Amino acid sequence: MIENIRLAFQGIWSHKMRSFLTMLGIIIGIASIIAIVSTIKGTSEQIKEDLIGSGNNTVSVNLYYGDSTYSAEYGDSNATPPLLSENQKEEVRKVNHVENATFFYNRSYSSNVYYQNTSFQGGQIYGIDVNYLDTCGYALRSGRAFVQSDYDNYRKVALVDSNAAENIFPGEDPVGKIIEIGEEPYTVVGVVNQDEDSMPNIENINQFYEYFQSVMGTVMIPSKCWPISFQFDEPENIVIRADSTDNMSEAGNGVAKALNNEIKAADSSTKFEYRAKDVMQKVKNLQKLSESTNQQLIWIASISLLVGGIGVMNIMLVSVTERTKEIGLKKAIGARKKTILNQFLTEAAVLTSIGGIIGVVLGIALSKVVSKVAGSPTAISVPAIVGSVVFSMLIGIIFGLLPSVKAANLNPIDALRSE
Repeated sequence: MIENIRLAFQGIWSHKMRSFLTMLGIIIGIASIIAIVSTIKGTSEQIKEDLIGSGNNTVSVNLYYGDSTYSAEYGDSNATPPLLSENQKEEVRKVNHVENATFFYNRSYSSNVYYQNTSFQGGQIYGIDVNYLDTCGYALRSGRAFVQSDYDNYRKVALVDSNAAENIFPGEDPVGKIIEIGEEPYTVVGVVNQDEDSMPNIENINQFYEYFQSVMGTVMIPSKCWPISFQFDEPENIVIRADSTDNMSEAGNGVAKALNNEIKAADSSTKFEYRAKDVMQKVKNLQKLSESTNQQLIWIASISLLVGGIGVMNIMLVSVTERTKEIGLKKAIGARKKTILNQFLTEAAVLTSIGGIIGVVLGIALSKVVSKVAGSPTAISVPAIVGSVVFSMLIGIIFGLLPSVKAANLNPIDALRSE
């Protein structure tokens, strides 16, 4: 085998220009495929980051009444929403792929939040548990977070995120300020920021409207204090953190199914049900649309590989013709058909493998150039690189088979007589 590889390199080197021209189709085909696959992967990752954030594995599971999200503020006063027990919360945390879970109350529009004569319009107010900040990717910017004693003693304290701090307290330090929530005074004890990796990228007006409330900001109070400012017996919404982005859909749907089974068991005719906000499915649909468009380009690029394979077969046939006397001599001194076959197959495989490696390097460079010129993201795919080199080797073996068989079947006497 080693001797065959040595002979293959020797044959390629002795005909450098011819070998390079033979490899050209392979190089162009592999380079094109690597560049296209890198662009597809980069675009898919960008779609994911735009919609859910690059490090955000959270899924919202909200309570619906019929086809609409249930609102304790505007919901049907005759409908009694289901409340989550501690046992149900523990069941949620045991669902497959759920890494963490938080349960919270919320108002979508916080018009009843005031600081002096300033009303906090357009943002959100949440009644959160101890797991909320960690699950949803918040970090403390100043002051302190809620502690267990805040919940145990029903302390009327509040957290604001950086957006709410700018809207409610422009030019002031929020920590220590008193705000009014539902006609009750709350002391702001800290300012929090959501990690950039956990936030979607807002690049157009439609995305702005979709995430408008998060742009305006959020005020948070301990969940135990929620009934003080609002009302008792409100249903809670849920945010879970999946163990990976790819498992978000399964985890969210698993939680919704577990909760709905209990709701239906208690009242089979109820209109209430929990539904997971399956952002990941939207991501997959957009990724699929992007990939289906680019698959056509891959097939077009693959044509050059076919042309390159035909070129390899043609050059190997020429090589067999040129080395007919050499083949006859080898067979005359005892070389078997298998030996001759392996020699030429190895030469074809080495030739296309070298073309594949050059194509990979060129493809990576080409993807970087496309990224710079077009501004589109790229991500190098290691499986695509390995697959391309292996595929190029298989092309050499497949298209080199006919010339190799021809060489192996030469009659040694006729071969020695050839000129």
